[in-house]
Amino acid sequence: MADSSGSVFDYVIVGAGTAGCVMAARLSENAQNRVALIEAGPPDRHPFIHVPALVGAAIAQKHLNWRFMTAPQPNLNGRKIPIPRGRVVGGSGSINGMVYFRGQPQDFEDWAAAGNPGWSFSEVLPYFLRSEHNDRYPGSPYHRQGGPMNVMFVKRPNPMTAAFLSAMGSLGYKRNDDFNSPNTEGYGPRQGTLAKGRRVSTATAYLHPALRRSNLTLITDTRVARVVIENRHATGVDLLMPGGGTQRLTAQREVVVSGGTILSPQVLMLSGIGDGEDLRAHGIEVKHHLPGVGRNLHDHLAVGLLMEMSNTESYGISWRTVPRGAVNLLEYALFRSGPLSSNVFETNAFIRTTNGLDRPDLQLVFQTARRNTNTFPLPLGHGFALSSVALYPKSRGRITLASADPHALPVIDPNLLGEPSDISPLLRGLQLSRRIVATQPFARYQATEVQPGPAVTSEEGLKDYIRRAAATVHHPVSSCRMGPDDKTAVVDAQLRVHGIDALRVVDASVFPKIIGGNTNAAVVMVAEKAADLMLGIAALRPFALPVAHTA
Repeated sequence: MADSSGSVFDYVIVGAGTAGCVMAARLSENAQNRVALIEAGPPDRHPFIHVPALVGAAIAQKHLNWRFMTAPQPNLNGRKIPIPRGRVVGGSGSINGMVYFRGQPQDFEDWAAAGNPGWSFSEVLPYFLRSEHNDRYPGSPYHRQGGPMNVMFVKRPNPMTAAFLSAMGSLGYKRNDDFNSPNTEGYGPRQGTLAKGRRVSTATAYLHPALRRSNLTLITDTRVARVVIENRHATGVDLLMPGGGTQRLTAQREVVVSGGTILSPQVLMLSGIGDGEDLRAHGIEVKHHLPGVGRNLHDHLAVGLLMEMSNTESYGISWRTVPRGAVNLLEYALFRSGPLSSNVFETNAFIRTTNGLDRPDLQLVFQTARRNTNTFPLPLGHGFALSSVALYPKSRGRITLASADPHALPVIDPNLLGEPSDISPLLRGLQLSRRIVATQPFARYQATEVQPGPAVTSEEGLKDYIRRAAATVHHPVSSCRMGPDDKTAVVDAQLRVHGIDALRVVDASVFPKIIGGNTNAAVVMVAEKAADLMLGIAALRPFALPVAHTA
């Protein structure tokens, strides 16, 4: 960590999450730029972060996770849904499932068509490529070697993945060995941000190497009270000090808010930027009325078909697998290989569940481990799960302030299943999951369905199960949405906050709408592009697509 010789910087970045680590590294490449990166949580030293198979255990660490909960969701039987977000250097990229998926190409065409020039698929693909190091596809125009983030397949996937792949083939679906090509449809193994048996995050790939630079300062375990706004110009941030009071950091060029979809709108609202009526109700001076702050919140909702079995082939802890577990621990300790080097989420499928769709609307994730009914972070016993993820929810929610106290967590209401049609892909996914596990490749496991249970057969019964069991897959987006106007959007296509100079937001909150899959890689892309925008570097040349990018 570089030491600060003062409190004046060129750039101040709020949040050392996935986007913030990329921004800090790229902005500090020029030795003339003094960069401060502020993180509310600790450094990413905890061992659970770096062992891929311990992802559940990392999420369970209270000091690494903000442990957000939604407001009660009326359409999910009044339940509060957990929203785990990383409170640690690397942010959610330090506790996520390490899946590498860029999104459906049409998603980015939609971004550009919504009035955001520069964000079409051909224009963003070069930024995906710049971040990637991938040895699996030599010569492919859709991959490259030499980027900071290592992307790879799990070297020794669980044997049960073969059953899933065979089952999908037996049902007539197409095999796809590269979900990050323009055609994402089909089933197959998927890649993750892994290297030498360890997690790769933007903290390990971007930030740690950059911290050798004297012009980059990382401040951990420190929260930001507000962005300082003077005459509609961001001039710095106020830090909350442990003993009370604040300390001001001055940004001579720009402030970047990279707190993530939950906290970035909170920081803006605490700074006086948001719906004026709401801010005044909390006694906050309105610096700029921007009603879109906190709105448009949405996430991927998922529900699982849960299976249990006596066969011990899945990942899991049981008396019968104690010897195997000891060998696995030794193998990982000595060679960083074996089951502990897997992120567990090794295969999936993207499927169009109805005719006439221009892209897949359902993601099926095969998990080769029993899903616990309690909160224990490691699988107890043996089994597997098929999770159906609805990729394009129509429901929109909102993040609001609970109070003007920066220590108070915001109110999170994603309005899950607020649009009745959002339940349909989940229903079709459950029905397909049952067809999959009934195929011959799964017969030898003699697995038993425990949720929703074989007695639940009607559509209404399955819908009831969805309402009592569905949860998000931790991809919240769009609470500071990118768009050309300041009525519903928060930032423009340059990621500049509408109506405020020298202030940008860079993270998943700026997505105009959710992408059709895992979001981490797209956040890295957004941050790579944002750094060029801030530094005045010409955009990377749009990618010349050799084939039509249709699903």
